[in-house]
Amino acid sequence: MDLGLTGRRAVVTGASRGIGLAVALGLAAEGADVALVARDPRALDDAAARVGAHGGRVLAVAADTTDDAAVRAMVERVAGEWGGVDVLVNAAAKPSGGPVPALADLTDDAMRQEFETKVLGYLRCARAVAPHMVAQGFGRIVNISGLGARQTGSLAGSVRNVAVAALTKNLADELGPSGVGVTVVHPGLTVTERMPALLAARAEAGGTTADEVEAGLAAGTSIGRLVTAEEVADVVVFLCSPRAVAVTGDAVAAGGGARGAIHY
Repeated sequence: MDLGLTGRRAVVTGASRGIGLAVALGLAAEGADVALVARDPRALDDAAARVGAHGGRVLAVAADTTDDAAVRAMVERVAGEWGGVDVLVNAAAKPSGGPVPALADLTDDAMRQEFETKVLGYLRCARAVAPHMVAQGFGRIVNISGLGARQTGSLAGSVRNVAVAALTKNLADELGPSGVGVTVVHPGLTVTERMPALLAARAEAGGTTADEVEAGLAAGTSIGRLVTAEEVADVVVFLCSPRAVAVTGDAVAAGGGARGAIHY
């Protein structure tokens, strides 16, 4: 299937590693031009070299999505050099999976930090690209959130991910008549470069081995294993395409299935 992404101009935040980088590589493989956005210029340059191997145009733009002026400058640079923006993938957020504080230990500042990066950061980027998409009558915005929106265990993680889903639906209803689709993708625990350290930390905390931890996590999925960043990216890339016009405002889970749960 031709996804119709050849020549499309995409912005991917959090693109220097993990799911963001996998999405950038997937879009480039489909013929899109990709602007990679992250805070670390050196990591961005390394990622841009990999993405550029697919032959399309690549921009590496160092920007912090907690800074509205930096976000606007980033989008104006991309639109100025490429003539517009067709796709935005918001993936710049600290992954969940670390220590979960008890209610008594969860500070206001910790909650504010979660919202500043993931919820407000996503909003800033969408707000900056939306005028370009509306003017041309086409656009795709995909917000990477997480399955913490559907389960307890981390108050901060659950609240921020639910907020991203609410943001997504509101944007979809507002921008849909102008040809702009907006979706949220909920990955579960995903195999990225940070996985070995995460498994080791959980194993140490639980007095077990990393293999046993991974087996336990895999047993909670319908497919019996953890999903990779590249497999999440396959879902995201489709949602970025003109082919995905029928899907907007909704949440798409990409965690290999949650055993026993029914979502409708």
